[in-house]
Amino acid sequence: MSTEEETPKETPAAEEPAKVEEPVKAEEPAKEEEESTATFEPVVKLEEVEVKSGEEDEEVLVSLRSKLFVFGETLLDVGTGKKTWRERGIGEARILRHREHQRLRFLMRQEKTMKVIANHAVDPRIKLEANAGSDRSWVWSAFDFAGGELVETVFALRFADSDIANDFNTKFTECQKEMEALLAGEDKEDEDGGAAVDEAAEALGSLKTKEEDEEKEKDSES
Repeated sequence: MSTEEETPKETPAAEEPAKVEEPVKAEEPAKEEEESTATFEPVVKLEEVEVKSGEEDEEVLVSLRSKLFVFGETLLDVGTGKKTWRERGIGEARILRHREHQRLRFLMRQEKTMKVIANHAVDPRIKLEANAGSDRSWVWSAFDFAGGELVETVFALRFADSDIANDFNTKFTECQKEMEALLAGEDKEDEDGGAAVDEAAEALGSLKTKEEDEEKEKDSES
């Protein structure tokens, strides 16, 4: 028996199997989303309703974009007597003339919501006064009907620049003169109308008297 230690024989390492490369798959084109062609009918069909603004019989004489303010008590200050300027809305400040009776009014709606924020007659007694410290805004007082009832309100209207503000002042004054002439004409028509009725009544009375006289003459002859 050999005294030399038997060295273990190295076993050859197992050969790893060769990796088989998988073929690269071609990218498939993205599928286009198909549009749905399904139609759904409403359970309840609503009929179209014509909404009237109340301006169908009026023509626009003036329309200028501006911001409207009112002077008065806020909801938190009601009864305290504390009044401040507060913004009421932005929109087109318009003057409208009615096609039938020709009367003029100032109307302004809040843009987007179309809520009425000012609505009053173009009263000849209204005086536009320049707002202190600004050459592009006017202040006046009128009986406003925007809320459904007449309320004396102090307005302030501010424009983009002084030129537009002056243009509004000129046109508003012209419309006031037109309204004053219209109201004076209506008063005159009322007066003339009353006189005409009296004249017609007198003529009718004289006619009846004449007929009665003719009948009396016939009776006397017979």
